[in-house]
Amino acid sequence: MGAMVPIELKLLMAAVIIGLLQIVWAASAGSGGERSLAWLMGPRDEPKPVGVVAGRLTRALANFLETFPLFAAALLACDFAGKFGPLTYYGAILYVAGRALYVPLYASGLSVVRTLVWTVSLVGIVMVIVAFFQ
Repeated sequence: MGAMVPIELKLLMAAVIIGLLQIVWAASAGSGGERSLAWLMGPRDEPKPVGVVAGRLTRALANFLETFPLFAAALLACDFAGKFGPLTYYGAILYVAGRALYVPLYASGLSVVRTLVWTVSLVGIVMVIVAFFQ
């Protein structure tokens, strides 16, 4: 059997899964109306409008793609440096939980709560960074 995988790396993989789900959710929400299957499968040279929820999901995905590389880099740096501990553990939990909650909150239009949850995920990244420098 292989070595035990640290929970932080399992949480990193959970964040990857969240990202994949967001890609699928945003793409499927962007279909319909003026966005036919042929248009979605084509080069998309002519922009077509999306509905409100599809627009929110697309923006939520863009936000994930902005924060995930920072989380992954910070967590992997801590792994390589042997810095896993309480800060990386709880920081990774905050990031993953925040990102998992962020998308449905954004899709439903709950602005203030969404921003608070986004802040929680950002605090998680900061905690991982702080752990690296300790």
